[in-house]
Amino acid sequence: MHDTIISMKRLTTLLLISLLLASMLHAGDSLYVSANGSRMRAVLEDNSSAKALAELIRKRGGSISVDMEDYASFEKVGSLPEALPRNDENITTAPGDIILYLGRRITIYYDTNEWSLTRLGRIVSVDERELRRILGKGNVTVTLSLE
Repeated sequence: MHDTIISMKRLTTLLLISLLLASMLHAGDSLYVSANGSRMRAVLEDNSSAKALAELIRKRGGSISVDMEDYASFEKVGSLPEALPRNDENITTAPGDIILYLGRRITIYYDTNEWSLTRLGRIVSVDERELRRILGKGNVTVTLSLE
């Protein structure tokens, strides 16, 4: 009887750990970026900022919308509902990069830039030309989702 109780406790513990791990988003998992009727797939970076973004999206019911404006003809930028941890490093961005700027601003690059920034992920399902077409000129509302 005692062995059965211990086995059930172990099984319950393993089940809880499995459920927890299954619910966590890992680096390389997909984030979806929707704008102007198109949906693009992005791959998340392996850092605390990307994990915090995924958690923020989960807390907000699985998606968040961000009003973004064009900045300097190389990126779209908008404010997140709350600040994320920063992992800034000097990087050169590329088209499709999803970047955290100053902890609360999210940017999607469609050209290059060099600065101290935190990379959150990269859009991988479209090329630069298609990304520019989808984001359009001027302001755009982007929805970030996990599925």
